[in-house]
Amino acid sequence: MAQQGVQLDRERFCCPICLDLLKDPVTTSCGHSYCMNCIKSFWDEEDEKKIHSCPQCRQTFIPKPVLMKNTMLADLVEELKKTGLPAALADLCYAGPEDVACHFCTGRKLKALKSCLVCVASYCEKHLQPHFELPVFEKHKLVDPSKKLQENICSHHDEVMKMFCRTDQQCICYLCSVDEHKGHDTVSAAAERTERQRELEVSRQNIQQRIQDREKDVKELQREVEAINRSADKVVKDSEKIFTQLIRLMEKRSSDVKQQVRSQQETEVSRVKELQEKMEQEITELKRKDAEMKKLSHTEDHTQFLHNYPSLSALSESTSSINIRPLRYFEDVTAAVSELRDKLQDVLREKWTNVSLTVTEVDVLLPQPEPKTRAGFLQYSCQITLDPNTAHTQLLLSQGNRKVTVMSQKQSYSSHPDRFTTCYQVLSRESLTGRCYWEVEWRGGIVRVAVAYKNINRTRSLNECGFGHNDKSWALRCDNNSYNFWYNNVKTPFSGPQSSRVGVYLDHSAGILSFYSVSETMTLLHRVQTTFTQPLHAGLWLSYEVTAEVCKLN
Repeated sequence: MAQQGVQLDRERFCCPICLDLLKDPVTTSCGHSYCMNCIKSFWDEEDEKKIHSCPQCRQTFIPKPVLMKNTMLADLVEELKKTGLPAALADLCYAGPEDVACHFCTGRKLKALKSCLVCVASYCEKHLQPHFELPVFEKHKLVDPSKKLQENICSHHDEVMKMFCRTDQQCICYLCSVDEHKGHDTVSAAAERTERQRELEVSRQNIQQRIQDREKDVKELQREVEAINRSADKVVKDSEKIFTQLIRLMEKRSSDVKQQVRSQQETEVSRVKELQEKMEQEITELKRKDAEMKKLSHTEDHTQFLHNYPSLSALSESTSSINIRPLRYFEDVTAAVSELRDKLQDVLREKWTNVSLTVTEVDVLLPQPEPKTRAGFLQYSCQITLDPNTAHTQLLLSQGNRKVTVMSQKQSYSSHPDRFTTCYQVLSRESLTGRCYWEVEWRGGIVRVAVAYKNINRTRSLNECGFGHNDKSWALRCDNNSYNFWYNNVKTPFSGPQSSRVGVYLDHSAGILSFYSVSETMTLLHRVQTTFTQPLHAGLWLSYEVTAEVCKLN
């Protein structure tokens, strides 16, 4: 009771505005007390009306009263603070809008400490004591304060729902189990909770494991972000350096051409001017002699004419006549530079495609799964043509450079550094990056369907240039009876359905190369998982009397 008295006294000494213990209490002429700052703030808002009122009884004051601290009331408040609960702690004990309030407190309710599922009520510390002291409450179930206690009451029978119907998957009361849920699979709510608790723990373990996995993935992705940024920054820096070198090289060549042209210009102008001077001297001499001859021709003395004629009639040797070539001068240099420009543009255009594809195919995340059907593979079909500049001289290309046949006679190919000279091989014109799919149909003896780097050797021994006999090419060897896979001169035999058509699937960024037997269905023959460091080219290696064709895929 003493505790309750303190609480009642405390309520009397609370400010009606802030609901806290009075601070610097003042009392209006109507007898109500407030914190000095609270009433001043309230009246400040009424200044425009020129009329001030009491927040409780609404008595008006004209003019605004001058308030003085109520020292007696202030002393009583200080005494209450010493004998009662500290103000801040007391405030924490009262229930706010978001708190669960004690059902049994009168006046300003305290926060509930526990809720009872049997009583369907919530209790503060004081009103909860009987649950700990009286035997009648011994089996009551106390839980953390809850505003949803009413949800535990059956809406039909107004009874606590202590059972669970597994048939209908809902909580029920005892009367429900013998009424509308009669014959259903029912258990106590506690038993169902125990089972669901086990499932919950398993789910939590799974969630926690997933959290750990995802946290690990996030860290891995962060490392990937840092690696991507480092790699991109390095490539940009290196590329700028390379392009700067190319620009400087072009500027150097431009300067060389300019210097050579100017030097040749000076030489040719000097030669022409020297010849010009000689001819001008000859003209002067000839004009002088012509004047003397004219004078001699008018001489009337025959003896004098005959005496002087021999010396005037003899002409000095003339400068050889000039033969000027057609007026092109240095235009041929312009044509040669233009030809160089066109060739460089062709090289840049071809190589830039590789650079651009290489950039766009940077793919850190896991690749798309390999297709399961031929229709799925055809989404990645690519147009492939064979490059005549790489074909062995005994290979005949036809059908728009998609078909190749081994011939007994050499073909009239021009000399080219990319041509294979040891094996009957040919590479595609197109470089392959990203995801690609193509099919090869063949007949005859033996064919190797391959992919290779462009820098594979073309002229040396079998192990250096043959598809599958080095670390620059991967090849599927097909004949009418068996399949073998070759890489780095290692043979891997395997079995599979015989077919005259082979499908090749390449996921360059994922390092996947798969070979399929294609008929009415597709059967995986062999799959390679590796890391490709350069763009690839499709390749074919044929034995005698073999024809192979890269199929058109619609």
